[in-house]
Amino acid sequence: MMSPHSNNVDAETVAGFGKEWSRFGQASLKEKEAEEIFGQYFAIFPWESLPEDGGCGADIGCGSGRWARLVAPLVRELLLVDASSEALEVAQTNLSGHRNVRFHCCSIGKLPFDDESLDFAYSLGVLHHIPDPEAGIHAIAKKLKPGAPLLVYIYYAFDNRPAWYRWIWRLSDIARLIVSRLPQHLKVIIAEVAALVFYWPLARIGALLSSVRVKTESWPLSYYQHHSLYVMRTDALDRLGTRLEQRFTRAQIADMFSTAGFENVQFCEAPPYWCAVGLKRTE
Repeated sequence: MMSPHSNNVDAETVAGFGKEWSRFGQASLKEKEAEEIFGQYFAIFPWESLPEDGGCGADIGCGSGRWARLVAPLVRELLLVDASSEALEVAQTNLSGHRNVRFHCCSIGKLPFDDESLDFAYSLGVLHHIPDPEAGIHAIAKKLKPGAPLLVYIYYAFDNRPAWYRWIWRLSDIARLIVSRLPQHLKVIIAEVAALVFYWPLARIGALLSSVRVKTESWPLSYYQHHSLYVMRTDALDRLGTRLEQRFTRAQIADMFSTAGFENVQFCEAPPYWCAVGLKRTE
């Protein structure tokens, strides 16, 4: 492993995620559910644009390696990057059966790859947790070959939701600002309670409404209506325990892609929002 660098990284946020992935190593995530979530994130990824053998790509901010575990069998080589050594230890355990993976402990601002060396890259749920997401996209772009795709999942600013939904989020964000500054054991307790008291009931009500053909796109936490309590517990800690969080509109993400040198930017029209992919310009 390489040593971490303090470049475009928030140390407290990194430490928090290290503890999160140590607690939720994803060993309890059922294979079918993992594949379903993976399919949502990668729904618009242009697999057909990769070299015949899948090429060499990077998972930027790999966390526990839960998605890398599904990508690795499809490509020649996969480079897993995370600023947390704790997270990488979990990822190494989860990918112990794969021989085509390598691990790098570093920040997005100090990626240890040659420029224009990667056939693809993806960064899921990471860029909104670093100080400068746009600079992060630029840093990844430098490492991609011309024409190579970058897939990202960046928290949306509820730009496709009604005003009342955004007000509910503002209340939850006040809770995050408070909880994220508490000691770790208190974060965990509060997140577990939130998963049981808010996530699970609202998700199950959403599932019930869907079963009688009521539209639930704007129902709070409707995304989780078909997910397990384990996923809700993981995401509750992620949501409430993270100090640094930023949100972006679809237009802002498209602009960041464009200024970083990407073209043919596409967005997935289904949750989670926003998943976007772009191809590095060949000019």
